[in-house]
Amino acid sequence: MAANQSTPAAAATTTAKLALPAILAIESPPPSSDELEANDNFNYSKRAQWLRAAILGANDGLVSTASLMMGVGAVKSDVKAMILTGFAGLVAGACSMAIGEYVSVYSQVDIEMAQMKRERRKGENALNSDNETMAENERLPNPLQAAGASALAFATGAIVPLLAASFIKEYKVRIGVVVAVVSLVLVVFGWLGALLGKAPALRSSLRVLLGGWAAMAVTFGLTRLIGSQGL
Repeated sequence: MAANQSTPAAAATTTAKLALPAILAIESPPPSSDELEANDNFNYSKRAQWLRAAILGANDGLVSTASLMMGVGAVKSDVKAMILTGFAGLVAGACSMAIGEYVSVYSQVDIEMAQMKRERRKGENALNSDNETMAENERLPNPLQAAGASALAFATGAIVPLLAASFIKEYKVRIGVVVAVVSLVLVVFGWLGALLGKAPALRSSLRVLLGGWAAMAVTFGLTRLIGSQGL
């Protein structure tokens, strides 16, 4: 008898538990597709901007260092001279990229800080202005982080031709290996850039590859021409 009396109460409790999530779902509707798309686009855009900058920095390091090594290789077959030139290009290029990025980002921060101060003077509510200023400061780029990232990206690209040429003593084989390895990495960089920019991969890879070939060929040819004149 007691079991028969407790059955309706248990059923009512179970029904209430099942109905509660449905009520909460009705009261708290899920975000719309537009909101989800906006958040995804924001996150994608922010990530793509940093990744694109890293790829460009690595591409600069790859092409400039490989071109320097090809230029020296045009007049000297010594592997030591080629490696030292590439290493000097890596260090000089990374330092140059870091300093340039630091100065550029710091100038941007100064401009944005000055703009925020002007807007704060015009603000009617000092508390709101201070809160807005703190929020803006959190969104400002860090010059040191930008400089470090730029130098690291350049060095990552520049190390590729150095590693390709370090263990090959035969002159012609070394030149061929450097060109082949650099060409492969250029294609990869072009493909990554196309992926981030949602552009045709083949066209982007071909453009980056031809640009790298042109830089190496011009440096090799001009250095060979000047070296042949006995300068």
